[in-house]
Amino acid sequence: MPISPILISMKTAAVSILITFFIGTFLAKLIADLKSERAKAVWDGLLTLPLVLPPTVVGFFLLYTFGVRRPVGRFFLEYFGIKIAFSWGATVIAAVVISLPLMYRSARGAFEQVDENLIYAGRTLGLSEWKIFWKILFPNAISGIISGAVLAFARGLGEFGATAMIAGNILHKTRTLPLAVYSSVAAGDMNTAYKYVAIITIISFVIMLVMNYFASRERKRRRA
Repeated sequence: MPISPILISMKTAAVSILITFFIGTFLAKLIADLKSERAKAVWDGLLTLPLVLPPTVVGFFLLYTFGVRRPVGRFFLEYFGIKIAFSWGATVIAAVVISLPLMYRSARGAFEQVDENLIYAGRTLGLSEWKIFWKILFPNAISGIISGAVLAFARGLGEFGATAMIAGNILHKTRTLPLAVYSSVAAGDMNTAYKYVAIITIISFVIMLVMNYFASRERKRRRA
């Protein structure tokens, strides 16, 4: 059984969650602070769209954007010598785009549940908005943010459709665990497929335990 799909999946999920965490948290704060409910609804719909679209459709849009004959893909290839489509970097892009809505929605929900009186108190004490965010808002929303990060990590680890579209299924390069399961079943190698499925199941179960731990902490904090 090749271990490269395991390594590629873990590396992809690890890099993508770092990107998703910061972008998702930033966007959540930005959208939560909007005064217009209409603007909130529009931006929320756009940021959540990858969550409801079929992953292959998301992958199609990514391939249309980053293909070597498309403006963005051609720009990176001509000026930086970087081919995005059908590279390992494409697996990261797919994982980020697919998992970002989970991170964004969890972080936004956590921010909106923080008691506004704490924020007003911070402003009364003369704290800047930056200090209010790091000293009041972020610490009180941390459990929800971490839960979102755990879900986003799991989603990035299990991404299949968008990854297959933009990154392909190249052994030792872009073949992640879900793609390895598909390839093994397609080749009739069920023993290898069983092993990959077992690995994914164990990792997913551990992720759920972590998420439930932080959810339990959040419930205890609210009751305190």
